Amino acid sequence: MPDTATLTEKLKIAELTSEESRQYLNGEAVILLPMGSLEDQGTHAPMGDYLAAEAVALDIARKARAEGVPTFVAPVIPFGGEDYFGSSHGGIAIGQATLVAVLDDMFRCLSRHGLTKLLVINGHGGNVSAINEVTQKWRRDTGMFVASMYLWQISYELLKDILGPEKAAKSSGHGGDPLTSVGLHYYPGLFRPDLRKAPPAGQMAMGLECAGYAAVKYAGAKLQAPLEAIEASPDGVWGGDPVHSSAETGKALVARLSDIGAGFIRDHVAKGFPA
Repeated sequence: MPDTATLTEKLKIAELTSEESRQYLNGEAVILLPMGSLEDQGTHAPMGDYLAAEAVALDIARKARAEGVPTFVAPVIPFGGEDYFGSSHGGIAIGQATLVAVLDDMFRCLSRHGLTKLLVINGHGGNVSAINEVTQKWRRDTGMFVASMYLWQISYELLKDILGPEKAAKSSGHGGDPLTSVGLHYYPGLFRPDLRKAPPAGQMAMGLECAGYAAVKYAGAKLQAPLEAIEASPDGVWGGDPVHSSAETGKALVARLSDIGAGFIRDHVAKGFPA
C-alpha cells in the first residue's frame, strides 16, 4: 500500500487538477460514489438527503486514508431513482433506466483508467434497484466487484445500539432518524425545528389504512399498493418522530458509519475482493 503521508489532502475528485488526477488516481486508489435524492424529508428538513450521503462519504474517505488507503470521493449523484416520492413539491427524480445508465457510464469512465476499486455510498432507497442492476452487470461482464453501503438501512440497526431499542423506535423512520440526526450533526443551520411535525396516525388512502410508503393494511396483512408518498405521510414523516432526533445522535451514528466504511475499504475494497 502506498504511503498516504505523501498523498494530497484533497478528498474530492472534482478538486484535483488533471495532473494530480494522473498522479493519485492509480490502481491503488479507492473511489467512493455517493448518491442520494431530492425529496420530502419532513417539513423541518432540507430536501437534499444527498448532502448527508456526500458528507458521510467524505468522513469515510478520511478514516480510510488514516488506515493507509488512498481514497477519493466522486461527485455526488443528487437525484434519486424515481419512486413514490414523485409527489414531493420541488423534488427532482430521474427514471430508473436513466439512473442505471448514469451509474453504468460512471463505472465505464472510471474503469477505463484502471479505477476499479469502487464503493457506492447510497442514501436513498429508490436507488437500490439501479445499483443492484449495474453492479451485477459489471461483475457478470467484467469480473469487477462493486459493493454498496445503504447508509440508512445500516443506521436503523446502529440506532438500536446507540440509543437502545425503545428510544430508537421513537425516532426511527422517514423524516426522523437517521437522516434528521445526521443532518443536525453536519448542517444544523438548514433545519427548521419550528416547522417540525409528528408522523400521522391512522392515515387512510383509497379506503384503506396506510401501512407505510406504497403499502396498505387489510385483514392484518401488509399489501403493496401504488400510493404516492404524500398519501401516506402528507408532512413527509412516517414512523419516527423528529422531535427525538439530535446532533449528538447524529455524531455518534456518523462515527459508526465511518468506522464500518473505512474498515470495509481496508479489509476488502482496497484488496480487490480476492476470491
